[in-house]
Amino acid sequence: MFPKIALTALSLLAVVTAQQVGNNTAETHPKLPWQKCTTSGGCVTQSNGAVVLDSNWRWTHTTTGYTNCYTGNEWDASLCPDGETCAENCALEGADYPGTYGVTTSGNALTLKYVTTSSEKNVGSRLYLLNSETEYEMFMLMNQEFTFDVDVSELPCGLNGALYFTEMDADGGMAKHPTNKAGAKYGTGYCDAQCPRDLKFINGIANSEGWTASPNDENSGTGNLGACCNEMDIWESNSIASAYTAHPCTPDGLALCEGTACGTDDRYATVCDPDGCDFNSFRMGDKTFLGPSMTVDTTKKFTVVTQFIASNNSTSGDLVEIRRLYVQDGVVIQNSKVNVPGMTAGDSITEDFCDEQKSVFGDPTQFQAKGGLARMGTAIKNGMVLVLSIWDDHTANMLWLDSDYPADVDPSTPGVARGSCPITSGVPSEVESQHPDASVTYSNIRVGDIGSTF
Repeated sequence: MFPKIALTALSLLAVVTAQQVGNNTAETHPKLPWQKCTTSGGCVTQSNGAVVLDSNWRWTHTTTGYTNCYTGNEWDASLCPDGETCAENCALEGADYPGTYGVTTSGNALTLKYVTTSSEKNVGSRLYLLNSETEYEMFMLMNQEFTFDVDVSELPCGLNGALYFTEMDADGGMAKHPTNKAGAKYGTGYCDAQCPRDLKFINGIANSEGWTASPNDENSGTGNLGACCNEMDIWESNSIASAYTAHPCTPDGLALCEGTACGTDDRYATVCDPDGCDFNSFRMGDKTFLGPSMTVDTTKKFTVVTQFIASNNSTSGDLVEIRRLYVQDGVVIQNSKVNVPGMTAGDSITEDFCDEQKSVFGDPTQFQAKGGLARMGTAIKNGMVLVLSIWDDHTANMLWLDSDYPADVDPSTPGVARGSCPITSGVPSEVESQHPDASVTYSNIRVGDIGSTF
């Protein structure tokens, strides 16, 4: 995931996160069953599955009343003079999932609306799969495959329906940080490889010190602190382009950063690889593989299969390859082949692929510096949390996913062209006004032995 700091953690004019728990709205998690599969026993439904909304979207108010702790993109200085006091003063409320946030489930399907207008306006959402009321499901993906169905037909240029994994704590950080009284039940503990600083609370403390309001997002800002961790992007996509990307980081779990260590002066001065090693079919030379009426036809639902291949074909091995397959209308579709001069015509992420890509595209070698696939493999052995989201991009207008990026570089330069969207597309205010009914639907989530889920 590229400029995640721009993730639209906005919504209500009064929205913010906190670590205490309010009692105005009961927190009821929408059910989302999924399946575990084996080659010998088939697939078994996990009926305890449910989703929880990230705490950054929630209304937060005083513990003694309903005065907002944060309004627009500013903290209430009297309630939040410092991070510790803010955590004591502010309570995090339960969510009206369909009414306020446009989040609905039906059977094994989860639909996320882009813009929802009730008493206030909400934009985007980020959710996590739960194992219980108070813990996230932890996925161990080594020598396994992860499969889901997706409908991106209603996602235009500039939007990202992103399904991915990050190395969050199962309890949302409650055990490690006593000031966090909300935990996974209220969607706390987020981190990713962009070391995001738009998180309003990290490790049970408010990120209010040094908070700067965003110049182009009336509901967001950044603080002095960021939350870094390993990130495996299974699926970042709209109807025009898609990518899957490995983002290794050197620490295990959530690593707190501050100031320049979060990449404020130098994007690459963090413990993570913000660019990652990505496979985007358009960027890798096949411009007719995925899109409306293409080989993978984004006008209708299809299945995405991601396989994590171990060196010894067991869960104890090292990660050596990340493969991608698709299934649509009952037909298995192999991933597109690389068609870039100077690169091998492969169709998966390997160390050789990443080395060639960085060399030919002239990109920084942070992926290699942060441990490459081996480091990513450690994270997927440790266990990662499933994230399901829809977002727009106030930093780069999602051009890094679906257009030419950087926009001022000749698009014939290897690695610059990533999708067919115009470089003028993706401006959040325009996307919101022109496509408020955009949505993504994820369904039929399965995980299991290689070859068992499709």
